[in-house]
Amino acid sequence: MSKFNTTVKEESQVLNHEGAESFKLSPEMELYTAVVTSSLSNKFYETAEEQINRMSALISKCGHKFVAQLAVYARTEMNLRSIPLFLVVELAKLHSGDNLVSRTIEKVVLRADEIMELLICYQWRNKKEGIKKLARLSHQVQVGLQQAFNRFDEYQFAKYDRDNLEVKLRDALFLVHPKAKDDAQQELFNKIVNKTLQTPYTWETELSALGQEKYEDAEAKKAAFAEKWTELIASGKLGYMALLRNLRNILEADVDDNTIKDAAERIGNAHEVLKSKQFPFRYLSAYRELKGNSNGKVSVVIDALEDAIQASAQNTKGFTKDTHALIACDVSGSMYSSVSARSSVKNYDIGLVLAMLLRNRCENVVTGIFGDTWKLVNMPSKSILGNVDQMYNYANEVGYSTNGYKVIEYLRTNNIKMDKVMMFTDCQMWNSYGSNQTIKLEWIKYKEIAPEAHLYLFDLAGYGHVPLEMPSKDVTLIAGWSDRVFDMLDSIEHGADVLDKIKEIEL
Repeated sequence: MSKFNTTVKEESQVLNHEGAESFKLSPEMELYTAVVTSSLSNKFYETAEEQINRMSALISKCGHKFVAQLAVYARTEMNLRSIPLFLVVELAKLHSGDNLVSRTIEKVVLRADEIMELLICYQWRNKKEGIKKLARLSHQVQVGLQQAFNRFDEYQFAKYDRDNLEVKLRDALFLVHPKAKDDAQQELFNKIVNKTLQTPYTWETELSALGQEKYEDAEAKKAAFAEKWTELIASGKLGYMALLRNLRNILEADVDDNTIKDAAERIGNAHEVLKSKQFPFRYLSAYRELKGNSNGKVSVVIDALEDAIQASAQNTKGFTKDTHALIACDVSGSMYSSVSARSSVKNYDIGLVLAMLLRNRCENVVTGIFGDTWKLVNMPSKSILGNVDQMYNYANEVGYSTNGYKVIEYLRTNNIKMDKVMMFTDCQMWNSYGSNQTIKLEWIKYKEIAPEAHLYLFDLAGYGHVPLEMPSKDVTLIAGWSDRVFDMLDSIEHGADVLDKIKEIEL
Protein backbone atom coordinates (compact mmCIF):
# COMPACT_ATOMS: atom_id res chain seq x y z
CA MET A 1 0.00 0.00 0.00
CA SER A 2 1.21 3.49 -0.79
CA LYS A 3 2.39 5.43 2.23
CA PHE A 4 0.41 8.39 0.96
CA ASN A 5 -2.92 6.59 0.60
CA THR A 6 -3.41 5.55 4.23
CA THR A 7 -6.65 4.30 5.75
CA VAL A 8 -8.71 6.52 7.99
CA LYS A 9 -10.51 5.11 11.00
CA GLU A 10 -14.22 5.91 10.84
CA GLU A 11 -15.24 8.32 13.56
CA SER A 12 -17.55 6.58 16.02
CA GLN A 13 -18.83 9.70 17.77
CA VAL A 14 -21.86 11.26 16.07
CA LEU A 15 -24.99 13.20 16.93
CA ASN A 16 -28.31 11.43 17.42
CA HIS A 17 -31.67 12.60 16.09
CA GLU A 18 -31.98 15.10 18.95
CA GLY A 19 -28.52 16.57 18.27
CA ALA A 20 -26.97 15.01 21.39
CA GLU A 21 -23.66 13.17 21.70
CA SER A 22 -23.99 9.60 20.55
CA PHE A 23 -21.90 6.76 19.20
CA LYS A 24 -22.17 4.88 15.94
CA LEU A 25 -22.38 1.11 15.95
CA SER A 26 -20.40 -1.25 13.76
CA PRO A 27 -22.18 -2.09 10.47
CA GLU A 28 -23.06 -5.58 11.73
CA MET A 29 -24.41 -4.34 15.04
CA GLU A 30 -26.31 -1.50 13.41
CA LEU A 31 -27.87 -3.86 10.87
CA TYR A 32 -28.88 -6.28 13.62
CA THR A 33 -30.60 -3.55 15.69
CA ALA A 34 -32.37 -2.17 12.61
CA VAL A 35 -33.57 -5.58 11.44
CA VAL A 36 -35.03 -6.86 14.72
CA THR A 37 -36.92 -3.61 15.34
CA SER A 38 -38.28 -3.09 11.84
CA SER A 39 -41.69 -3.59 10.29
CA LEU A 40 -40.55 -1.70 7.16
CA SER A 41 -42.82 1.20 8.07
CA ASN A 42 -42.32 4.75 9.37
CA LYS A 43 -40.68 5.34 12.73
CA PHE A 44 -40.68 8.51 14.81
CA TYR A 45 -37.30 9.74 13.54
CA GLU A 46 -37.07 7.82 10.27
CA THR A 47 -39.38 7.23 7.32
CA ALA A 48 -39.80 3.75 5.89
CA GLU A 49 -37.79 4.77 2.81
CA GLU A 50 -34.93 6.17 4.91
CA GLN A 51 -34.90 3.03 7.02
CA ILE A 52 -34.86 0.73 3.98
CA ASN A 53 -32.09 2.70 2.28
CA ARG A 54 -29.99 2.64 5.46
CA MET A 55 -30.40 -1.13 5.83
CA SER A 56 -29.58 -1.67 2.17
CA ALA A 57 -26.34 0.32 2.57
CA LEU A 58 -25.47 -1.64 5.73
CA ILE A 59 -26.02 -4.97 3.96
CA SER A 60 -23.42 -4.01 1.37
CA LYS A 61 -20.93 -3.32 4.21
CA CYS A 62 -21.48 -6.61 6.01
CA GLY A 63 -20.25 -10.06 5.08
CA HIS A 64 -22.69 -11.97 2.92
CA LYS A 65 -22.69 -14.96 5.26
CA PHE A 66 -23.55 -12.72 8.21
CA VAL A 67 -26.49 -11.20 6.29
CA ALA A 68 -27.77 -14.71 5.58
CA GLN A 69 -27.34 -15.75 9.22
CA LEU A 70 -29.12 -12.59 10.38
CA ALA A 71 -32.05 -13.36 8.05
CA VAL A 72 -32.36 -16.83 9.57
CA TYR A 73 -32.02 -15.42 13.11
CA ALA A 74 -34.73 -12.83 12.46
CA ARG A 75 -37.11 -15.49 11.11
CA THR A 76 -36.48 -18.44 13.42
CA GLU A 77 -35.41 -16.80 16.68
CA MET A 78 -37.20 -13.42 16.62
CA ASN A 79 -40.22 -14.73 14.65
CA LEU A 80 -40.21 -11.87 12.16
CA ARG A 81 -41.61 -12.45 8.67
CA SER A 82 -41.19 -9.53 6.27
CA ILE A 83 -37.69 -8.34 7.15
CA PRO A 84 -35.96 -11.74 6.55
CA LEU A 85 -37.40 -11.76 3.03
CA PHE A 86 -36.05 -8.25 2.48
CA LEU A 87 -32.59 -9.38 3.61
CA VAL A 88 -32.64 -12.35 1.23
CA VAL A 89 -33.68 -10.20 -1.72
CA GLU A 90 -30.94 -7.65 -0.98
CA LEU A 91 -28.41 -10.44 -0.55
CA ALA A 92 -29.39 -11.92 -3.93
CA LYS A 93 -28.45 -8.62 -5.60
CA LEU A 94 -24.93 -8.83 -4.15
CA HIS A 95 -24.02 -12.49 -3.89
CA SER A 96 -23.32 -15.12 -6.54
CA GLY A 97 -21.07 -18.07 -7.16
CA ASP A 98 -22.60 -20.57 -4.73
CA ASN A 99 -25.93 -21.59 -3.18
CA LEU A 100 -25.87 -19.30 -0.12
CA VAL A 101 -29.02 -17.47 -1.23
CA SER A 102 -31.04 -20.62 -1.93
CA ARG A 103 -29.96 -22.18 1.38
CA THR A 104 -31.07 -19.04 3.20
CA ILE A 105 -34.44 -19.05 1.45
CA GLU A 106 -34.92 -22.65 2.58
CA LYS A 107 -34.58 -21.53 6.21
CA VAL A 108 -36.63 -18.30 6.09
CA VAL A 109 -39.59 -19.34 3.91
CA LEU A 110 -41.58 -21.27 6.51
CA ARG A 111 -45.13 -20.61 5.27
CA ALA A 112 -46.59 -21.09 1.83
CA ASP A 113 -47.64 -17.44 1.52
CA GLU A 114 -44.02 -16.34 2.03
CA ILE A 115 -43.26 -17.66 -1.47
CA MET A 116 -45.49 -14.96 -2.92
CA GLU A 117 -44.32 -12.35 -0.40
CA LEU A 118 -40.70 -12.94 -1.34
CA LEU A 119 -41.55 -12.50 -5.03
CA ILE A 120 -43.38 -9.25 -4.30
CA CYS A 121 -40.37 -8.02 -2.33
CA TYR A 122 -38.05 -9.09 -5.18
CA GLN A 123 -40.17 -7.19 -7.66
CA TRP A 124 -40.15 -4.08 -5.44
CA ARG A 125 -36.44 -4.04 -4.63
CA ASN A 126 -35.33 -4.79 -8.19
CA LYS A 127 -37.64 -2.10 -9.62
CA LYS A 128 -39.33 -4.56 -11.93
CA GLU A 129 -42.22 -3.01 -13.86
CA GLY A 130 -44.55 -3.89 -16.70
CA ILE A 131 -46.28 -7.12 -17.67
CA LYS A 132 -43.14 -9.23 -17.29
CA LYS A 133 -41.79 -7.52 -14.18
CA LEU A 134 -40.80 -10.85 -12.62
CA ALA A 135 -39.61 -12.53 -15.83
CA ARG A 136 -35.90 -12.36 -14.90
CA LEU A 137 -35.64 -14.02 -11.55
CA SER A 138 -32.29 -14.59 -9.88
CA HIS A 139 -31.27 -18.22 -10.39
CA GLN A 140 -30.56 -18.80 -6.70
CA VAL A 141 -33.85 -17.16 -5.69
CA GLN A 142 -35.59 -19.45 -8.16
CA VAL A 143 -33.81 -22.54 -6.79
CA GLY A 144 -34.67 -21.59 -3.21
CA LEU A 145 -38.34 -21.11 -4.06
CA GLN A 146 -38.40 -24.38 -6.01
CA GLN A 147 -37.34 -26.12 -2.82
CA ALA A 148 -40.01 -24.21 -0.90
CA PHE A 149 -42.73 -25.43 -3.27
CA ASN A 150 -41.68 -28.99 -2.47
CA ARG A 151 -42.29 -28.55 1.27
CA PHE A 152 -45.95 -27.54 1.49
CA ASP A 153 -49.13 -29.63 1.20
CA GLU A 154 -52.53 -28.89 -0.33
CA TYR A 155 -53.99 -27.39 2.83
CA GLN A 156 -51.05 -25.01 3.25
CA PHE A 157 -51.26 -23.86 -0.36
CA ALA A 158 -55.04 -23.57 -0.39
CA LYS A 159 -54.98 -21.43 2.75
CA TYR A 160 -53.10 -18.72 0.85
CA ASP A 161 -54.50 -19.17 -2.67
CA ARG A 162 -56.20 -15.78 -2.95
CA ASP A 163 -57.20 -13.80 -6.01
CA ASN A 164 -56.59 -10.41 -4.40
CA LEU A 165 -52.81 -10.84 -4.07
CA GLU A 166 -50.40 -8.91 -6.28
CA VAL A 167 -48.51 -12.15 -6.98
CA LYS A 168 -50.89 -15.10 -6.91
CA LEU A 169 -49.97 -18.70 -6.08
CA ARG A 170 -50.57 -19.78 -9.68
CA ASP A 171 -48.32 -16.98 -10.97
CA ALA A 172 -45.59 -18.01 -8.53
CA LEU A 173 -45.75 -21.62 -9.74
CA PHE A 174 -45.37 -20.59 -13.39
CA LEU A 175 -42.50 -18.27 -12.52
CA VAL A 176 -40.53 -20.61 -10.28
CA HIS A 177 -41.09 -23.85 -12.27
CA PRO A 178 -40.69 -26.31 -9.37
CA LYS A 179 -40.06 -29.95 -10.28
CA ALA A 180 -42.53 -32.32 -8.65
CA LYS A 181 -40.85 -34.94 -6.48
CA ASP A 182 -43.53 -37.54 -7.19
CA ASP A 183 -46.89 -38.10 -8.93
CA ALA A 184 -48.84 -36.90 -5.90
CA GLN A 185 -47.06 -33.59 -5.90
CA GLN A 186 -47.49 -33.19 -9.64
CA GLU A 187 -51.23 -33.60 -9.08
CA LEU A 188 -51.03 -30.90 -6.41
CA PHE A 189 -49.26 -28.55 -8.83
CA ASN A 190 -51.95 -29.29 -11.43
CA LYS A 191 -54.61 -28.28 -8.89
CA ILE A 192 -52.81 -24.97 -8.34
CA VAL A 193 -52.74 -24.35 -12.10
CA ASN A 194 -56.39 -25.31 -12.57
CA LYS A 195 -57.50 -23.54 -9.35
CA THR A 196 -59.10 -26.71 -8.00
CA LEU A 197 -57.45 -26.82 -4.58
CA GLN A 198 -59.82 -28.03 -1.91
CA THR A 199 -61.19 -25.15 0.14
CA PRO A 200 -59.36 -25.29 3.48
CA TYR A 201 -61.12 -25.48 6.81
CA THR A 202 -60.09 -22.20 8.40
CA TRP A 203 -61.91 -19.68 10.53
CA GLU A 204 -61.75 -17.19 7.64
CA THR A 205 -63.34 -19.53 5.09
CA GLU A 206 -65.93 -20.85 7.54
CA LEU A 207 -67.06 -17.41 8.71
CA SER A 208 -66.97 -16.03 5.18
CA ALA A 209 -69.29 -18.80 3.97
CA LEU A 210 -71.57 -18.23 6.96
CA GLY A 211 -71.73 -14.52 6.24
CA GLN A 212 -73.13 -15.20 2.77
CA GLU A 213 -76.10 -17.13 4.12
CA LYS A 214 -79.58 -15.60 4.46
CA TYR A 215 -81.17 -15.44 7.92
CA GLU A 216 -84.67 -14.80 9.22
CA ASP A 217 -83.50 -12.08 11.55
CA ALA A 218 -80.51 -10.74 13.47
CA GLU A 219 -81.02 -13.23 16.32
CA ALA A 220 -80.85 -16.18 13.91
CA LYS A 221 -77.65 -14.81 12.41
CA LYS A 222 -76.10 -14.29 15.85
CA ALA A 223 -77.02 -17.85 16.86
CA ALA A 224 -75.43 -19.23 13.68
CA PHE A 225 -72.18 -17.40 14.34
CA ALA A 226 -72.16 -18.51 17.99
CA GLU A 227 -72.57 -22.11 16.82
CA LYS A 228 -69.77 -21.70 14.27
CA TRP A 229 -67.33 -20.23 16.83
CA THR A 230 -68.20 -23.10 19.17
CA GLU A 231 -67.48 -25.58 16.38
CA LEU A 232 -64.19 -23.90 15.45
CA ILE A 233 -62.93 -23.89 19.03
CA ALA A 234 -63.99 -27.50 19.62
CA SER A 235 -62.35 -28.65 16.36
CA GLY A 236 -58.84 -27.74 17.54
CA LYS A 237 -58.18 -26.33 14.06
CA LEU A 238 -58.36 -22.71 15.14
CA GLY A 239 -54.74 -21.58 15.36
CA TYR A 240 -53.49 -20.07 18.60
CA MET A 241 -52.86 -16.64 17.08
CA ALA A 242 -56.27 -16.68 15.39
CA LEU A 243 -57.87 -17.53 18.72
CA LEU A 244 -55.93 -14.74 20.45
CA ARG A 245 -56.97 -12.17 17.84
CA ASN A 246 -60.63 -13.22 17.89
CA LEU A 247 -61.31 -13.31 21.63
CA ARG A 248 -63.46 -10.19 21.44
CA ASN A 249 -65.42 -11.60 18.47
CA ILE A 250 -65.97 -14.85 20.33
CA LEU A 251 -67.29 -13.03 23.41
CA GLU A 252 -69.54 -10.81 21.28
CA ALA A 253 -70.93 -13.92 19.57
CA ASP A 254 -72.20 -14.91 23.04
CA VAL A 255 -70.98 -18.50 22.97
CA ASP A 256 -71.79 -20.69 25.97
CA ASP A 257 -69.75 -20.85 29.18
CA ASN A 258 -68.08 -24.16 28.33
CA THR A 259 -66.80 -22.80 25.01
CA ILE A 260 -65.38 -19.70 26.74
CA LYS A 261 -63.75 -21.98 29.30
CA ASP A 262 -62.21 -24.13 26.55
CA ALA A 263 -60.89 -21.05 24.73
CA ALA A 264 -59.46 -19.60 27.95
CA GLU A 265 -57.79 -22.88 28.90
CA ARG A 266 -56.04 -23.03 25.56
CA ILE A 267 -54.95 -19.37 25.70
CA GLY A 268 -53.43 -19.85 29.15
CA ASN A 269 -51.88 -23.28 28.48
CA ALA A 270 -48.10 -22.97 28.96
CA HIS A 271 -47.31 -25.54 26.25
CA GLU A 272 -49.52 -23.73 23.73
CA VAL A 273 -47.93 -20.39 24.66
CA LEU A 274 -44.38 -21.59 24.06
CA LYS A 275 -45.34 -23.40 20.85
CA SER A 276 -47.13 -20.35 19.41
CA LYS A 277 -44.08 -18.03 19.71
CA GLN A 278 -46.21 -14.92 20.10
CA PHE A 279 -44.74 -11.48 20.65
CA PRO A 280 -45.58 -10.56 24.26
CA PHE A 281 -47.29 -7.36 23.14
CA ARG A 282 -49.94 -9.48 21.36
CA TYR A 283 -51.28 -10.41 24.80
CA LEU A 284 -51.37 -6.74 25.75
CA SER A 285 -53.33 -5.91 22.59
CA ALA A 286 -55.88 -8.63 23.38
CA TYR A 287 -56.10 -7.48 27.00
CA ARG A 288 -56.77 -3.87 26.01
CA GLU A 289 -59.48 -4.96 23.58
CA LEU A 290 -61.24 -6.89 26.32
CA LYS A 291 -60.82 -4.90 29.53
CA GLY A 292 -63.73 -2.58 28.70
CA ASN A 293 -65.99 -5.40 27.50
CA SER A 294 -69.28 -5.71 29.38
CA ASN A 295 -69.65 -9.47 28.83
CA GLY A 296 -69.80 -11.23 32.19
CA LYS A 297 -67.42 -13.93 30.99
CA VAL A 298 -64.61 -11.53 30.11
CA SER A 299 -62.77 -11.94 33.42
CA VAL A 300 -62.14 -15.63 32.65
CA VAL A 301 -60.44 -14.67 29.39
CA ILE A 302 -58.42 -11.83 30.94
CA ASP A 303 -57.14 -14.22 33.60
CA ALA A 304 -56.10 -16.59 30.81
CA LEU A 305 -54.19 -13.80 29.06
CA GLU A 306 -52.32 -13.09 32.29
CA ASP A 307 -51.53 -16.82 32.65
CA ALA A 308 -50.30 -16.85 29.06
CA ILE A 309 -47.90 -13.94 29.35
CA GLN A 310 -46.66 -15.25 32.71
CA ALA A 311 -45.92 -18.57 31.01
CA SER A 312 -43.91 -16.78 28.33
CA ALA A 313 -41.65 -15.38 31.07
CA GLN A 314 -40.86 -18.68 32.74
CA ASN A 315 -37.69 -19.42 30.79
CA THR A 316 -36.08 -16.03 31.30
CA LYS A 317 -32.45 -16.59 32.29
CA GLY A 318 -29.61 -14.41 33.49
CA PHE A 319 -30.92 -13.83 37.01
CA THR A 320 -30.48 -15.40 40.38
CA LYS A 321 -32.61 -14.58 43.39
CA ASP A 322 -29.73 -12.52 44.73
CA THR A 323 -29.47 -10.30 41.61
CA HIS A 324 -30.32 -6.66 42.32
CA ALA A 325 -31.80 -4.96 39.26
CA LEU A 326 -33.27 -1.61 38.26
CA ILE A 327 -35.66 -1.65 35.32
CA ALA A 328 -36.31 1.69 33.62
CA CYS A 329 -38.83 2.31 30.81
CA ASP A 330 -38.56 5.17 28.35
CA VAL A 331 -41.97 6.82 27.89
CA SER A 332 -40.71 9.92 26.07
CA GLY A 333 -42.49 11.41 23.07
CA SER A 334 -40.56 9.41 20.47
CA MET A 335 -41.65 6.16 22.14
CA TYR A 336 -45.26 6.90 21.12
CA SER A 337 -44.48 5.81 17.56
CA SER A 338 -46.47 2.75 16.37
CA VAL A 339 -44.52 -0.39 15.52
CA SER A 340 -46.28 -0.59 12.14
CA ALA A 341 -48.81 1.30 10.07
CA ARG A 342 -51.55 -1.19 10.92
CA SER A 343 -50.82 -1.55 14.63
CA SER A 344 -52.01 0.39 17.66
CA VAL A 345 -49.03 -0.95 19.62
CA LYS A 346 -46.46 1.72 20.46
CA ASN A 347 -42.77 1.38 21.22
CA TYR A 348 -43.47 2.26 24.85
CA ASP A 349 -45.95 -0.66 24.95
CA ILE A 350 -43.22 -3.07 23.94
CA GLY A 351 -40.82 -1.58 26.47
CA LEU A 352 -43.34 -1.76 29.31
CA VAL A 353 -44.34 -5.35 28.48
CA LEU A 354 -40.75 -6.58 28.26
CA ALA A 355 -39.89 -4.70 31.45
CA MET A 356 -42.79 -6.25 33.36
CA LEU A 357 -41.82 -9.70 32.06
CA LEU A 358 -38.41 -9.16 33.63
CA ARG A 359 -39.95 -7.72 36.76
CA ASN A 360 -41.93 -10.96 37.06
CA ARG A 361 -38.69 -12.95 37.21
CA CYS A 362 -36.69 -10.69 39.55
CA GLU A 363 -36.91 -10.89 43.33
CA ASN A 364 -34.76 -7.84 44.12
CA VAL A 365 -35.98 -5.24 41.66
CA VAL A 366 -36.82 -1.55 41.41
CA THR A 367 -38.95 -0.34 38.49
CA GLY A 368 -39.80 3.05 37.05
CA ILE A 369 -40.27 5.27 34.01
CA PHE A 370 -38.38 8.22 32.60
CA GLY A 371 -38.87 11.16 30.24
CA ASP A 372 -37.92 14.65 31.47
CA THR A 373 -37.52 13.09 34.89
CA TRP A 374 -37.23 9.68 36.52
CA LYS A 375 -40.15 8.31 38.51
CA LEU A 376 -39.97 5.29 40.77
CA VAL A 377 -43.03 3.09 40.17
CA ASN A 378 -42.75 -0.22 41.98
CA MET A 379 -45.15 -2.94 40.90
CA PRO A 380 -46.25 -6.32 42.28
CA SER A 381 -44.62 -9.38 40.77
CA LYS A 382 -47.76 -11.42 40.10
CA SER A 383 -49.35 -9.18 37.45
CA ILE A 384 -47.80 -8.34 34.07
CA LEU A 385 -50.61 -6.95 31.91
CA GLY A 386 -52.14 -5.01 34.79
CA ASN A 387 -48.71 -3.64 35.69
CA VAL A 388 -48.21 -2.37 32.14
CA ASP A 389 -51.41 -0.35 32.29
CA GLN A 390 -50.56 0.98 35.73
CA MET A 391 -47.07 2.03 34.58
CA TYR A 392 -48.50 3.81 31.57
CA ASN A 393 -50.94 5.75 33.76
CA TYR A 394 -47.95 7.53 35.28
CA ALA A 395 -46.36 8.44 31.93
CA ASN A 396 -47.71 12.00 31.80
CA GLU A 397 -46.02 12.73 35.14
CA VAL A 398 -42.47 12.46 33.76
CA GLY A 399 -42.65 14.57 30.57
CA TYR A 400 -41.68 13.76 27.00
CA SER A 401 -37.92 14.39 26.70
CA THR A 402 -35.45 11.52 26.97
CA ASN A 403 -33.25 12.40 29.92
CA GLY A 404 -31.94 8.89 30.45
CA TYR A 405 -29.14 10.17 32.65
CA LYS A 406 -31.76 10.85 35.34
CA VAL A 407 -32.06 7.08 35.90
CA ILE A 408 -28.36 6.69 36.72
CA GLU A 409 -28.28 9.98 38.64
CA TYR A 410 -31.02 8.63 40.92
CA LEU A 411 -28.93 5.56 41.73
CA ARG A 412 -25.76 7.54 42.25
CA THR A 413 -27.15 10.32 44.42
CA ASN A 414 -28.99 7.81 46.61
CA ASN A 415 -25.98 5.48 46.80
CA ILE A 416 -28.03 2.52 45.52
CA LYS A 417 -25.86 -0.35 44.29
CA MET A 418 -27.36 -2.45 41.53
CA ASP A 419 -25.98 -5.50 39.77
CA LYS A 420 -27.94 -4.78 36.60
CA VAL A 421 -29.48 -1.59 35.26
CA MET A 422 -31.88 -2.29 32.40
CA MET A 423 -33.27 0.45 30.19
CA PHE A 424 -35.96 -0.14 27.56
CA THR A 425 -35.60 2.75 25.13
CA ASP A 426 -35.14 3.99 21.55
CA CYS A 427 -31.64 5.14 22.64
CA GLN A 428 -32.25 8.74 21.46
CA MET A 429 -31.18 10.25 24.78
CA TRP A 430 -30.42 13.92 25.31
CA ASN A 431 -30.50 16.59 28.00
CA SER A 432 -33.50 18.88 27.80
CA TYR A 433 -32.22 21.02 30.68
CA GLY A 434 -29.18 22.29 28.79
CA SER A 435 -26.60 21.06 31.30
CA ASN A 436 -23.60 18.90 30.39
CA GLN A 437 -24.96 15.85 32.20
CA THR A 438 -25.24 12.75 30.02
CA ILE A 439 -25.87 9.10 30.67
CA LYS A 440 -22.26 8.40 29.68
CA LEU A 441 -20.87 10.75 32.35
CA GLU A 442 -23.37 9.58 34.96
CA TRP A 443 -22.47 5.95 34.31
CA ILE A 444 -18.75 6.69 34.80
CA LYS A 445 -19.55 8.35 38.15
CA TYR A 446 -21.89 5.55 39.20
CA LYS A 447 -19.25 2.90 38.56
CA GLU A 448 -17.17 4.49 41.32
CA ILE A 449 -19.76 3.37 43.90
CA ALA A 450 -20.97 0.24 42.07
CA PRO A 451 -17.94 -1.11 40.16
CA GLU A 452 -19.63 -4.45 39.36
CA ALA A 453 -22.77 -2.91 37.88
CA HIS A 454 -23.72 -3.71 34.28
CA LEU A 455 -25.90 -1.52 32.07
CA TYR A 456 -28.19 -3.17 29.53
CA LEU A 457 -29.73 -1.02 26.81
CA PHE A 458 -32.71 -2.72 25.19
CA ASP A 459 -32.97 -0.92 21.85
CA LEU A 460 -36.58 -0.86 20.60
CA ALA A 461 -36.10 1.30 17.50
CA GLY A 462 -32.75 0.48 15.87
CA TYR A 463 -31.70 3.95 14.71
CA GLY A 464 -28.03 2.97 14.65
CA HIS A 465 -26.54 5.14 17.36
CA VAL A 466 -26.37 4.73 21.12
CA PRO A 467 -25.58 7.05 24.05
CA LEU A 468 -22.49 5.12 25.18
CA GLU A 469 -19.59 3.75 23.16
CA MET A 470 -19.83 0.11 22.09
CA PRO A 471 -18.50 -2.45 22.63
CA SER A 472 -17.95 -2.02 26.35
CA LYS A 473 -17.22 -4.50 29.11
CA ASP A 474 -19.92 -3.08 31.37
CA VAL A 475 -22.51 -1.85 28.83
CA THR A 476 -24.45 -4.23 26.59
CA LEU A 477 -26.82 -3.47 23.73
CA ILE A 478 -29.68 -5.85 22.98
CA ALA A 479 -32.43 -5.15 20.46
CA GLY A 480 -35.80 -6.57 19.49
CA TRP A 481 -39.50 -6.81 20.34
CA SER A 482 -39.63 -10.47 21.34
CA ASP A 483 -39.09 -12.01 24.77
CA ARG A 484 -36.33 -13.98 23.04
CA VAL A 485 -34.08 -10.96 23.72
CA PHE A 486 -33.82 -12.31 27.24
CA ASP A 487 -32.12 -15.45 25.97
CA MET A 488 -29.09 -13.24 25.50
CA LEU A 489 -28.84 -12.36 29.19
CA ASP A 490 -27.58 -15.80 30.14
CA SER A 491 -25.24 -15.93 27.14
CA ILE A 492 -23.77 -12.55 28.05
CA GLU A 493 -23.08 -13.81 31.56
CA HIS A 494 -20.95 -16.50 29.92
CA GLY A 495 -18.98 -14.13 27.69
CA ALA A 496 -20.98 -14.23 24.43
CA ASP A 497 -22.80 -11.43 22.66
CA VAL A 498 -25.67 -11.30 20.20
CA LEU A 499 -23.42 -11.18 17.13
CA ASP A 500 -21.64 -14.31 18.35
CA LYS A 501 -25.00 -16.08 18.61
CA ILE A 502 -26.02 -15.00 15.11
CA LYS A 503 -22.71 -16.16 13.65
CA GLU A 504 -23.20 -19.61 15.20
CA ILE A 505 -26.24 -20.22 12.98
CA GLU A 506 -25.64 -23.00 10.48
CA LEU A 507 -26.75 -22.41 6.90
